[in-house]
Amino acid sequence: MDYVCPLDWRYGSEEMRNIFRVENIVRKYVEVERALVCTLEELGIAEKGCCEKVMKAEVKPEEVYEMERKIGHDIAGLAFLLEEKSGCRFVHYGATSYDIVDTTWALLIRDALKIIKRRVIELLEDLIDKARKYADLVMIGRTHGQHALPITLGFKFANYVYEISRGLEILMYAEKMIVRGKMSGAVGTMAAWEGRGLEVEKRTLEKLGLEPHAISTQVAPRDGFAFLISAIAIIGSQLDRLALEIRELSRPEIGEMYEAFERVGSSAMPHKANPVTSEKVSGLAKMLRGLIIPALENIPLWHERDLTNSSCERILIPHAFLILDEMLISMIKVLKNLAINEKNIKKNLELLRNFTLTEMVMNILIKKGISRRRAHEMLRRITRRYVEGKSLQEALLEDEEISKILTREEIESIRPENYLGNYRELIERAIQYALEVIERARKDLKTLPS
Repeated sequence: MDYVCPLDWRYGSEEMRNIFRVENIVRKYVEVERALVCTLEELGIAEKGCCEKVMKAEVKPEEVYEMERKIGHDIAGLAFLLEEKSGCRFVHYGATSYDIVDTTWALLIRDALKIIKRRVIELLEDLIDKARKYADLVMIGRTHGQHALPITLGFKFANYVYEISRGLEILMYAEKMIVRGKMSGAVGTMAAWEGRGLEVEKRTLEKLGLEPHAISTQVAPRDGFAFLISAIAIIGSQLDRLALEIRELSRPEIGEMYEAFERVGSSAMPHKANPVTSEKVSGLAKMLRGLIIPALENIPLWHERDLTNSSCERILIPHAFLILDEMLISMIKVLKNLAINEKNIKKNLELLRNFTLTEMVMNILIKKGISRRRAHEMLRRITRRYVEGKSLQEALLEDEEISKILTREEIESIRPENYLGNYRELIERAIQYALEVIERARKDLKTLPS
């Protein structure tokens, strides 16, 4: 194996890698150049026959980059080769390199986002299924790593349904900003097309299925790229949070869920069942978050542009997509192989013998006429009985002050299943929100060029 970057073989799918392979990038460059020449012929700017000749001319990536080695410019090399092979002198006429590059980025990103959206939808559908399946499975909720109040496992999953559907929504909004063509010449004024630039732009981009930027310099505005990378990093961080949840709950002392893969957990310790796929997701999320800074640094370019964004984006964009692709593939696999230990969930729920329900008791006391401060003090006092191994109910019944206020029936009704609020409605509300986002995403996928 003769690889340097793990993204060349270890992380990401072949489907995603194929989008950013040099062969496909050059193919898209040529597609954009052809669309421009054919438009120029339609408008009578290029001579008749140019379109057909350029459509038949083939340029190989190795030819482009061999030419680049000689002249120091890849797009100029491409234009020279296309002119030479087609015999059409109007190849690249009126265009600047970044008309080709930025429009190609739009095509590549559009294709890459199709893959990402499909994967996010698949992940969300699994989370929705789990939110409904475990809607009534009561478990302990945790804040600050400590036992807090009861929730349900379905409620926990529904929170991830909501968050990741918001991530998908953000990504779709970023797509509208970034998947736009740029066809406006050397500084953006369309000067070379002598007043017909808007029509050149319109027809060229229509052939490619793209809308134009409203205005640009020599390059499309880089804020769209920064927003895209930020959106990708947001989804990556949401996956990281889900992965961290699974990692924490799989600790032996908690043991509520775990990755049920058949694999070696440790080279040294045969008993280990490490959550390595979730850990991989968390590790890759660090890389994604790190890509936001260079994306933001690309926004401030000199005047009508400089070249500092170019080298950065050649690395930045493919890496961002391949990393998120791997994270999504991994998290989909984790969810499909996620084991839920209901016995441990019940055991952990009962671990503090209902002392996690002191808020419930405090609210009952407040409704009985006790001030909030006094009720809080009373409950803090009885929590000391916890160390004696008593249950909350026993401590309440033994407390002289509280036992005079609350009846035995009221004390016995203080159970986790009686303090879940509107959990059912909240789960369904989160699911409905996600289903609406998924429907919009599916519509986008259907309307995009294949």
